[in-house]
Amino acid sequence: MSVRQSLLAILDQGPCYGYQLRTEFDRRTGSTWPLNVGQIYNTLDRLERDGLVTRGDVDAQGHVYWQITDAGTAEVRDWWRSPVQRSAGSRDELAIKLAVAATLPGVDVAGVIQSQRLASTARLTSLQAASAADPEPESAEQLVRALVTDSMTFSVDAELRWLNHIEQRLAQHPARSMALELATGRPKRGRPGRAA
Repeated sequence: MSVRQSLLAILDQGPCYGYQLRTEFDRRTGSTWPLNVGQIYNTLDRLERDGLVTRGDVDAQGHVYWQITDAGTAEVRDWWRSPVQRSAGSRDELAIKLAVAATLPGVDVAGVIQSQRLASTARLTSLQAASAADPEPESAEQLVRALVTDSMTFSVDAELRWLNHIEQRLAQHPARSMALELATGRPKRGRPGRAA
């Protein structure tokens, strides 16, 4: 999720102060990824450093209004035109956990999978209940909440299908043949030992 580009896109609509940006972000994402105000101000400081926003007027309550620069507007336009690149090498904690579990002797991989399946099923049930509570969005806020909830629902559903696939794949290999013993060779690089 790009907080940076999202905040820039909101600022492209007009000047806002920090807490206002937080509220606008929540409205546009269905309040599914809450941001704290500190994160917003840290992002604004980096955007200012990069020449994408400037500090504007201060109102009677002391709110500093941030304004987008021409360079910031150009970055927003580039963001809209660019597809989201999902890195093939991204570190998926669950995939790594299952890969390590499958290669260590004595780990109950089926138990690890079942534990995740139970948690994912509970998450899917919760998301489906949220979708059922708002069957037909009537406002922009309800629509964006439904879009984000749909995305999360599809992701959890895909995770459950993937867990079933992994379980079937691992069933084709005896656990003993998958276990990797620690390598006995010394790595060529590493931290030297301390002198006594």
